[in-house]
Amino acid sequence: MDNENKDIENIEEPSENTEGSLSEDKDASKTGDAGKSDNSAYEDVCFVCRRPESKTGKMFRLPGGICVCPDCMQKTMDTVSQFDYQGMLTGQPIPTDEELRKMVEAADKASGDDSSDDSKKSRNANPFPNFGFINLANLQGMGGIPNKQKLKKKDPNAKPLIDIKNLPAPHKIKESLDKYVVGQEHAKKVMSVAVYNHYKRVATDSMDSIEIEKSNVLLIGPTGCGKTYMVRTLAKLLDVPLAIADATSLTEAGYIGDDIESVISKLLAAADNDVEKAENGIVFIDEIDKIAKKENSNHRDVSGESVQQGMLKLLEGSEVEVPVGASSKGAMVPLATVNTRNILFICGGAFPGLEDIIKQRLSKSNSIGFGGTLKDSYENDPDILSKVTTEDIRKYGMIPEFIGRLPIITTLQMLTKEMLIKIMTEPKNAILKQYQKLLELDEVKLEFSDDALEEIADKAMELKTGARGLRSIIEDYMLDIMYEIPKDDNIGTVTITGDYLRGKGAPVIGMRGIE
Repeated sequence: MDNENKDIENIEEPSENTEGSLSEDKDASKTGDAGKSDNSAYEDVCFVCRRPESKTGKMFRLPGGICVCPDCMQKTMDTVSQFDYQGMLTGQPIPTDEELRKMVEAADKASGDDSSDDSKKSRNANPFPNFGFINLANLQGMGGIPNKQKLKKKDPNAKPLIDIKNLPAPHKIKESLDKYVVGQEHAKKVMSVAVYNHYKRVATDSMDSIEIEKSNVLLIGPTGCGKTYMVRTLAKLLDVPLAIADATSLTEAGYIGDDIESVISKLLAAADNDVEKAENGIVFIDEIDKIAKKENSNHRDVSGESVQQGMLKLLEGSEVEVPVGASSKGAMVPLATVNTRNILFICGGAFPGLEDIIKQRLSKSNSIGFGGTLKDSYENDPDILSKVTTEDIRKYGMIPEFIGRLPIITTLQMLTKEMLIKIMTEPKNAILKQYQKLLELDEVKLEFSDDALEEIADKAMELKTGARGLRSIIEDYMLDIMYEIPKDDNIGTVTITGDYLRGKGAPVIGMRGIE
């Protein structure tokens, strides 16, 4: 009783200020924003289907902070109405409150019950003691499902992610690429201009009456010539999210494999689930030649032409719903809407066999006479891919609608012996510098002679796998050296010679302290 009196004494009459605050709360509740004043960066999400309020409309707010969208509430009520609660709702009408009270009083008189009034009130309040509903408030926190999903809303006063004043010029982009990528001068120039123009378009974002169209890029080149490496270096230079996807795992929606939207889902994950940052990113789809249309196929081509058709709107620019934090859509996976209008798509592929299509087209145009060219003049042309046209790519199996959405087509040259030697020595993270760093940790200096570099380049040319073949060759020759050197602490220098690589000698070993 004393505690109750203290509580009563602490209650004061509302002052004028409190009335003003109460009126403000009422106004806030009328607008529907009273519950969101502290969490303006958050949006209510349906507890059942996980969709945000911006997609479902106004939600039902239940006790415990649980929100349910109208669709899920309607489905729940339809399901509940079909239940037969132990025969209570079949064969007899639902009794009213007055009829229930009389039924309880008649049961008490018949049994001679003289229990207290409190127990009678509890029976009147719950006439069906063996039946109860689930308390939705107890479901909160079960399974670790959050009730709210953080959705980053666009702030009209926010600064753009890409500032046109700080955007590097094409020659600056190419200079940075030169530090990592050897050769491929034309491809680096095309990529620098394409990326620069694209992000100028993103930075302006229709600030003028003239709207600039997006220019996606198609890279064609043999394996190991630096397609993926060039794109990865570009994304690192511009500090934008990059997603590298493989077209071989893509299938039409509804079939086993990755959906086309999974490409955007990888980009969203690379942007830390920031939709606005992901919408300014770069997507590189490798092995694009693997989704070419199959010839003489009687069954449905779910991993070829169907994938090309599904990617048309993606390349052009559309709003795509992608799962957040998952590779496939599911009932409990939140979805985010990403607009691909400002995403630069770069597709790359080796296109094996495209050289034969180009040679066939060029040989048909040969003329007879003194000014004509021989049919076999293109057989040993190392730069045959540079003569590719959209007609050749269409004959390879790419549909015209897909080619039309990749207006910039550039080719990369096959690596020559001189380029392979430069790749081993000149870039910042050249492969020989990596091995020198490994032995430097053992306080050993590693050197390669000029004839050794030529021998490695010759063997890499025989493998025809481009720069990827260099590591396998060097790893094979360096195995014994990497194994034996840690045994002797007196070794100071190791020089790899061409005779050692040809099996006619041994590496030159210098001891520490001896010059």
